[in-house]
Amino acid sequence: MAWDLPERTRCAIHVFKTLIFCQVLSNKHVAPDHLLQICKRIGPILDKEIPPSILRVNSLLGAGRQSLLRTAKDCRNTVWKGSAFAALHRGRPPEFPVNYGTPPNLVEVYRARQLTGYAKFSTSFPGSMYQHVKMHRRILGHLSSVYCVAFDRTGHRIFTGSDDCLVKIWSTHNGRLFATLRGHSAEISDMAVNYENTMIAAGSCDKMIRVWCLRTCAPVAVLHGHTGSITSLQFSPMVKGSMRYMVSTGADGNVCFWQWDTDSMKFSNRPVKFTEKPRPGVQMLCSSFSVGGMFLATGSTDHVIRMYYFGSETPERIAELESHADKVDSIQFSNSGDRFISGSRDGTARIWRFEEAEWRSILLDMSNRLPGDMCSEEDKFMRPKVTMIAWNQNDNYVVTAVNNHLLKVWNSSTGQLLHDLVGHADEVFVLETHPFDSRIMLSAGHDGNIFIWDITKGTKTKHYFNMIEGQGHGAVFDCKFSPDGQHFACTDSHGHLLIFGFGCSKPYEKIPDQMFFHTDYRPLIRDSNNYVLDEQTQQAPHLMPPPFLVDVDGNPHPTKYQRLVPGRENSADEHLIPQLGYVATSQQTVDQDEQGMEPSILDGMIRQLQLQQDQRNAAADQEPASMFRRPSLDIQSPPNIGLRRSGQVEGVRQMHQNAPRSQMATERDLQAWRRRVVVPEIPPSLLRSGNKYTTLKILTTQFCICIPCDVLVVVSDSSSRYSDWIADAGINLQPPVRTSRRKAVRYCSTSEDEVSAGKSSPPKRRRRKRRKKPRPKKQEGVLNSELSYDWHPPVWITDTALRRSPFVPQMGDEVIYFRQGHEAYIEAVRRNNIYELNPHKEPWRKVVLRDQELVKIVGIRYEVGPPTLCCLKLAFIDHATGKHTDKSFSIKYHDMPDVIDFLILRQFYDEARQRNWQASDRFRSIIDDAWWFGTVLGQEPYQPQYPDSHFQCYSVKWDNGEVEKLSPWDMEPISDNVDQPEELGASVSVTSEEMEKLLYKPEEGEWGMRSRDEACERIISGIDQLLTLDISAAFAGPVDLCTYPKYCTVIAYPTDLNTIRTRLANRFYRRISALVWEVRYIESNARTFNEPGSAIARAAKKITTQLLKFINDQDCTNIFDLCSTTDDEQDCLDADDLVSFFIHVITVMHSPSSIHGKIAQFF
Repeated sequence: MAWDLPERTRCAIHVFKTLIFCQVLSNKHVAPDHLLQICKRIGPILDKEIPPSILRVNSLLGAGRQSLLRTAKDCRNTVWKGSAFAALHRGRPPEFPVNYGTPPNLVEVYRARQLTGYAKFSTSFPGSMYQHVKMHRRILGHLSSVYCVAFDRTGHRIFTGSDDCLVKIWSTHNGRLFATLRGHSAEISDMAVNYENTMIAAGSCDKMIRVWCLRTCAPVAVLHGHTGSITSLQFSPMVKGSMRYMVSTGADGNVCFWQWDTDSMKFSNRPVKFTEKPRPGVQMLCSSFSVGGMFLATGSTDHVIRMYYFGSETPERIAELESHADKVDSIQFSNSGDRFISGSRDGTARIWRFEEAEWRSILLDMSNRLPGDMCSEEDKFMRPKVTMIAWNQNDNYVVTAVNNHLLKVWNSSTGQLLHDLVGHADEVFVLETHPFDSRIMLSAGHDGNIFIWDITKGTKTKHYFNMIEGQGHGAVFDCKFSPDGQHFACTDSHGHLLIFGFGCSKPYEKIPDQMFFHTDYRPLIRDSNNYVLDEQTQQAPHLMPPPFLVDVDGNPHPTKYQRLVPGRENSADEHLIPQLGYVATSQQTVDQDEQGMEPSILDGMIRQLQLQQDQRNAAADQEPASMFRRPSLDIQSPPNIGLRRSGQVEGVRQMHQNAPRSQMATERDLQAWRRRVVVPEIPPSLLRSGNKYTTLKILTTQFCICIPCDVLVVVSDSSSRYSDWIADAGINLQPPVRTSRRKAVRYCSTSEDEVSAGKSSPPKRRRRKRRKKPRPKKQEGVLNSELSYDWHPPVWITDTALRRSPFVPQMGDEVIYFRQGHEAYIEAVRRNNIYELNPHKEPWRKVVLRDQELVKIVGIRYEVGPPTLCCLKLAFIDHATGKHTDKSFSIKYHDMPDVIDFLILRQFYDEARQRNWQASDRFRSIIDDAWWFGTVLGQEPYQPQYPDSHFQCYSVKWDNGEVEKLSPWDMEPISDNVDQPEELGASVSVTSEEMEKLLYKPEEGEWGMRSRDEACERIISGIDQLLTLDISAAFAGPVDLCTYPKYCTVIAYPTDLNTIRTRLANRFYRRISALVWEVRYIESNARTFNEPGSAIARAAKKITTQLLKFINDQDCTNIFDLCSTTDDEQDCLDADDLVSFFIHVITVMHSPSSIHGKIAQFF
């Protein structure tokens, strides 16, 4: 006890307590958790320098790679000897230590497997094996975008469904084109293969479902049950004897259950239909079956998830789940069990499970972030939306794709966010899980990137970029794994099929790059039930003779490729050369002497081949030719003979009067063709045992459709609407952005001349009639090396000085949208035939728009022309809170003469409303950088249907006598000291001071903590420093279009460091977020025009990253104070860059001490 201690000890204790008390009083700023806070600060720095074994786990008591005292030596990878793999640990091979380096090779693994008798899958097939996946072949097989791809149940066949209305069947193992399934008259929206592998069904925007037999390609059924486009199609895995179900959903709000029989392969004509349309406009968007087929879940635009049950005699709806706040456009059941996940545009996903007699869900909020992640500038303007969802193979994880280009990995049991997968630069609508490897997930998007991810580690294993030579990248619209996981197939916006896999690519080298049948796009005739016949031969497409293989221009491939066509493998050489002959139908005849047609190059080539063959036949004294007379060489061929003719946009769409002679095959050829088996029936051993499938009977009877002549209806499918793919309609360089995996009709620019603006006399008002050079018509065929000036970006986009008009959008602008002006723009585009418009995509057809709306620009994208189009995403602003809502719409426009701006900055609009112009008031207005004067006559609505709109509501009279309509923001008051024109009706030049007063005035916070002038000058100084680096030379000025003439056909919005600097000097940007948006375009353009992994693309990323860091750090005045390196080792500065940095760092320093300090800071 204290009183038993010696006096000296008690005094020492008292002194010690006094000292502690004094230390506490003198260090009041030290909080009780001061040491803990220090460790929290030191931990991330140490983790960045020497990564721990487990990320984001900090402990003062950690050991090894988790210790706060760890060194690089402690983290060296452990190397095991071969004997370690043979050691048993509780009956299995030992787990690898966390710091184990390179995975063991297959020799070591299989040696251990021999010794132990067991090997884990992750050990025998490490994730690094997927680095050996490569692209075997990219095949052009469609004329339009391909949104659907699927494998058959054996994995030996690939199916593609395209916007050109065709479904094609390909070989997985060598890329051969087996068959084309014709019949649809609109875009293919979804496809499904039944579990017995006997049928394929395709849904289309023509509101019909067509089912074909996979053995013979004969049509099995044409199903009519929807009054809108088909949005999803599914075969049910449920088995009830020989009865099966197929389910379709449509844009008409209907869910149809089609019953069919496996023995007869017949579908019921009348489906069990549920009309889920509580209000007009509701669409069913997606569907998914449970693993056993007992439940079906569907998503729709009315935010409701509907559940259907198949346990009764007929399907019945059992539940409606209303937890989402926006449309549900993605839904998927788990691979086992009764759980499913739904994704919505409200920014959430939900994992549902049936518990205690109700469906309960776990919420996954896309706004959740990993610890330490910072919100980017773009995310402040963007509300997250789920674009796609997927389970991994063992259902432990779910992956969601978000519209901010991130993939998020979640624990499916707890809903915890585990990883953010970063790599995509555009929205992702493809997520595919590996069929048996639970670690692997595949993603693809509109940026052309295809990634293979290890979702357990949150790392990318393999990356491929879909670069198309001379055309930029192709957006990837769909991907699927083969059932054995050895291949996966992708389709893109340019009509390509891409086949990836392990192993050798030599079998794929035996096929051409472009594969079409010459009959692919020939016209069809339809009966009253919508079954089709080929118009020329009057035969069902599956009964026609083997077609010829041609390229995209319709030119026949050499004979070695013709033998790739099923039915032509053993044909003689003379049967593999198209021999043109004329076959007249009962309804039409063709005059061979029709004038006005220029000779076809292909016709001449075929005649030459025919002549050579005739000479060979004559030399061999063969029997006389067939009963069809060959055309004489000195007689011009009929107008439509040949597979493509100069000046036509048909390409491989052969017209209905050109029948190659070889198509008149012998009966033996026809019998061999009809006996072909395109897709074999799946063996019973490969069927899912859980569904208890039995061996199926296959009908060998040929289907024959007899159609009376009086019910035939001629329908031509050779419309020029697909000429967007052909060169004479312009190279389609910007793929469409899709809001869901279901196809929306794509439109593109045409090549028609614009109506030139009329001449304006000096006294007349030149109201936005900027002179425009007449647009020459585009030449047929491929673009010349010296591209037309029309491809160059217009002045209103490249201008470095800001003007009142035309309006140049910037990120974050709050504007007033005027529907009247937008309607006038669309009418002008349609009247002048500037480019093709889709009336169904007009914004007022999708959302309710008043005459004027307060909106905020939350997305900007430019499309390659001509004309170059600006695509804006506009979010509605809540007048009460002043913040933008999650409701938005999109518009597309460009600056046109005589078309008034229909987007007005809110600041200008508010100022104009306060003026309250009255009749007889004098005003002045800026037109072409000059003041023009006039008098207000009165105020009345521009259009009576919009009585409250301020758009062009004033009638004015110019001093030259002209009367015109003006908007209040077009007019400025005339002060006393204003210079008047020398003569009545003339104009006065606008001074720079006057123009500056009329421009946008930044609001508080738009340039951070500084004023706009201070921020601009600081950033200009940083750009000047950056331009001194050698690495910046490629981005210092605009790209030379004489050296790179195709640059403007790929890049719609060119920019560079000097352009940004000039715009900063001119105070072009209205806020700092607009500047950040443009800086990022430097890297985006470099990645788009060049290979993403190229040196110039890496340099662009370094420059962009460095400049963005400097912009965001508002206290930094020396850009070399910031480290350029990133967490990714691939993005680190190379040796040359480091030398360049050191030289310039030393140059700007003033003393040796500061040099050492700055160098230390740099590292």
